[in-house]
Amino acid sequence: MPRIHFHQQLAALKDKLLAMAALAHQVLEYSVTAYVKGDMSLCAHVLEIEAAINAAEREVDEMAYELLSREQPMAIDLRFILSVIKINGDLERIGDQSVNIAQRARTLDKLPRVSLPVDIVRMGEHAGKMTQLAIQALVEGDAAIADQVLAMDDEMDLMNREVQDVMVELMQEKPETTDYALNAIIIARNLERSGDHATNIAEDVIFWVRGSDVRHKFALADAD
Repeated sequence: MPRIHFHQQLAALKDKLLAMAALAHQVLEYSVTAYVKGDMSLCAHVLEIEAAINAAEREVDEMAYELLSREQPMAIDLRFILSVIKINGDLERIGDQSVNIAQRARTLDKLPRVSLPVDIVRMGEHAGKMTQLAIQALVEGDAAIADQVLAMDDEMDLMNREVQDVMVELMQEKPETTDYALNAIIIARNLERSGDHATNIAEDVIFWVRGSDVRHKFALADAD
């Protein structure tokens, strides 16, 4: 009977985390749309959702730490709870990145609109897809799906560098675009960081399912 109750608590913890993940995915999408379309009502929704994410983060942490202290889980259950704690933090940070994007959108709303030669929409879609797949990997306990997220991270980094290079060149050629170009660089960086957090989530799913720590392995390979 105690084990049945424990697994019910694990299921409740997972459900709470998944609800938070859905909010993180939604708030990222809203923030990019707010920037692209200049929709200030979406900026307000971003702030509301981010507040809900913050509240959920505290609840998930409390649930996870209570399970650790009371149940002393072993093996895969322990890895799951430890992964939840780390994933929880990454989801909260996706919310933070989304707020940053919404704040940039509000700043730009006061300026004449400028068309920029970069595809922020595509970058936002890529970050959203990474987040979606990371959440799917968590839902299904599927490390192979998590592997796909890791493979997408290099493309996200490349898109971020391209935005920076193009915007620096644009500011040199057309100084009047500086405000818009600088904000595009910041937003691209926020999206790249969101992709990093999705990658972290995928790595934690791999740790949970396979029991292997894949963090930093690419950095170590590059250093050799």
